Amino acid sequence: MKKVTALAALAGVVIALTGCTDSDATAPSDQASGDLRKVRVAALPISETAALWGGIEAGIFRKRGLDVEVQPAQGGAQAIPALINGDIDFAIGQPFGPFRADLQNLGVVIVGNYASSYADGDDINAVVASAKSGITRPAQLAGRKVSVNSLGAAGDVTIMAAVEKDGGDPTRIQFVEVAFPDAPAQLAAGNIDAAWVTEPFITQLRERGDALVVEPYQATVPGLATLTTITSSKLKESDPALVTDFSAAMKETLTWAADPANDADLRQAIKDNLKLPEAVADSLRLPAFGWELDRAGLEQLATLAQKYRVLDRQPDFDRLIQQQ
Repeated sequence: MKKVTALAALAGVVIALTGCTDSDATAPSDQASGDLRKVRVAALPISETAALWGGIEAGIFRKRGLDVEVQPAQGGAQAIPALINGDIDFAIGQPFGPFRADLQNLGVVIVGNYASSYADGDDINAVVASAKSGITRPAQLAGRKVSVNSLGAAGDVTIMAAVEKDGGDPTRIQFVEVAFPDAPAQLAAGNIDAAWVTEPFITQLRERGDALVVEPYQATVPGLATLTTITSSKLKESDPALVTDFSAAMKETLTWAADPANDADLRQAIKDNLKLPEAVADSLRLPAFGWELDRAGLEQLATLAQKYRVLDRQPDFDRLIQQQ
């Protein structure tokens, strides 16, 4: 279990918690001209959620007759029972939650992307090794202790792939679960040899002399989706107008969030909802926001997960992915 610390919100801030219709071409439902319709969305209390908060503040959802209530979630997987039970309408979470839900045929579908890593340049996460470990390349992680913030997800899967690509034995990596804010101290104490972390911890560790070993997403699945938008197949079938309106509003919201002209408002949403110091909120590296799913990237991630026995079989992507 991840520790709850005073830095937990900061760790989340830097985490590392899709159809055919353009939002401009999708007519709002009749609710837009009458009473607003309440929509419950589970999302992690992290910086990436700034796009959703900002879109709400900008009136994008109200324009389509929707009054969005954001309910904090511990993770996408934890939100799935509430989604299935109808306690929430949509959730934003990492791909492995819906992957595992589909393997159990729980009636969960991915309707759009939300955020992705960067295909090149500085990415949003990296493996950093302690200076005293002597690790400078991915292959050297074999036989060493490497922390990830959550076992059995994209972090350890892409690290294993990066190690194998560099000629190392991925089965010999000793993965341990360590919350992002705890990783610097664990590295300094020698309890782990390397850590998969996000900003500001990447910069913090490198400035004290630790070594950036690999950006595993870029080394394996460049531009990998980090957060997706999910709902239940039951809601999609029983209320397609709601799913259409919400999806159109989300697409417009993510386009808004990706526009540099809105960066100040986006970061203000972080300050308002996470109560971070201004300097931190203003300097955080945010992901690439966008609605269109990269199905090939998700399939590649699931294939790697099966190869490394994180998943026992492939999800049914024709059933799981219902891009709106």
